[in-house]
This record gives sequence, structure tokens and C-alpha cells, in this order.
Amino acid sequence: MQIKKVGVIGAGQMGNGIAHVLSLGGYHVVLNDISNTTLEKASHNIRNNLERQVNSNKISAEESNAALKLINYSVSLEEFNDVDLIIEAATENEPIKQKILTSLLPHIQPHTILTSNTSSISITRLASCTDRPEKFMGFHFMNPVPVMQLVELIKGIATDQDTYESCLQVVEKLGKTAASAEDFPAFIVNRILMPMINEAVYALYEGVGSVEAIDTSMKLGANHPMGPLELADFIGLDTCLAIMNVLHEGLGDTKYRPCPLMTKYVEAGWFGRKTKRGFYDYNGAKPVPSR
Repeated sequence: MQIKKVGVIGAGQMGNGIAHVLSLGGYHVVLNDISNTTLEKASHNIRNNLERQVNSNKISAEESNAALKLINYSVSLEEFNDVDLIIEAATENEPIKQKILTSLLPHIQPHTILTSNTSSISITRLASCTDRPEKFMGFHFMNPVPVMQLVELIKGIATDQDTYESCLQVVEKLGKTAASAEDFPAFIVNRILMPMINEAVYALYEGVGSVEAIDTSMKLGANHPMGPLELADFIGLDTCLAIMNVLHEGLGDTKYRPCPLMTKYVEAGWFGRKTKRGFYDYNGAKPVPSR
């Protein structure tokens, strides 16, 4: 199927990044959220990020202006009545995602493909709450979306090949690379990445090293661009914890048990950069370790 118009649900960090790259790829985009304030913030962020790409000569001013004209913002699901593909990019919470997907069904066409940007939740289970499991799959962008080149494409047990091929064409048109993953908890990237982050939190919890020592060790000793605790703050500790819980519950192995310190930070509302505090405190001119 030729996809021309795409709906994105959730205008947070992932959703506005997905809308950004889709519009640059020439797709008409409807970016939806329940909050007009969030949509206004998303519009501002997309403009700033496009301007940053123009200033760094990655795109032209003409491309930026054309992309902005392709994005519409809406709080109504009725705007999805003529889209070919929907990418759900709401919070990493299965009941919320299921509720959104169910509420979409009266507003979309029979041919519309449904996908989720989930980073860990079962695609088969999400598909089961829709009327089209054969037209449902995982469409997992990496963060930050305009920068990261990988997209994980995850088939559920019922996903048909035409749905996969249609989504693959979108990935290729965006100039990104697709990795096909099976429908196991956390797929490929987070199945490997999150236990590493969790182990770094255990190293801090057990006093093996300080925040700075752990991050410096992995940056200089393993050549990682960001330390694991810095990366956790960037992703969001609430998201990291949610993924670790999915891994722990879905695979039943104690090696995926979330570190109690990560749980404690989330309970305190210390989610990382987005709350100005996580393993680092972001309230000053420069991030400093919070413990």
C-alpha cells in the first residue's frame, strides 16, 4: 500500500520527533494529543529542531518550510479519518496504549495500518485489542528521532507481510535503517541496553563507584558516547523502569530485576532531564551528580 498521510498519537518527545522526520520525508502528518498545551510545545520544538538542522546545513530552509506546512495539530481523533498509517507514541503504559488504540477504531478506514512506537510491550497483545491484528505492528523509533538512524520493525503473531512491507517503505523513504525484531519483551535494542543501564544503577547502589566514576568509566573504557546513568536520565528513569518491569515479568529471569535504587528515584519523581533531576541535577548551568 502506498502511504501518503500519517497520524501520530502523542506529541511528547518521541511523537514530535516522529512527526518531524515524517514531514521531512514528504508525508502529510496529523499530530494528535489530548492537550493543546502539549501540541503548542511540540510545534515550537519541531520548528526549533528544523531550524537547528538548517543552521548545521543538514537541510535547506526550503525543506524546513515545506516540512512545517505538512504538519497539522489536533486534539480530535476524527482527524484520522483519511490517514493510511497511524503511529501511537503515547507513554510506555500498556492499559493507556490499549485504550487509545480501541478509541481509534471508529475513526479510521479499513485499510489504515496501526502501529505502536512501544519500546518493550508485546505487539501481539496490543494488536489483540484492535479489529485488525493483521494490519498491526511495532514501529519503534530511537530517541532523539531526527538524529538516530535505526527503526525497529516488530511483527506480531498475526501481522501480514503487506503491512510489514508498507512500513519498511516508510522507513526507507525517511532515510533510516530498519531492523526486524521478533515479538519478545523489549525487542533488540532495549533487551540489551536496559539491563546494562540497570547494572550501572546496581553498581551505584552497591557503592562500586560514584555517578561520575561509572559514567566516565563507560565513556572512556568502552567508548560509549554517553555514560549509562547520563543515558538513563536522557531516556527517563520512569521509562527505563517500565521496560525493566516488562523484561522481568515477561521473561521471568531474576537477572532483569529492576534495581531498587531506580525504583526509589521514580517513586520520588526523579525521572531525569524532563524533571530536572535524576542521577544528575539539571537545575544549574551544568549537570551535577544528585548523590
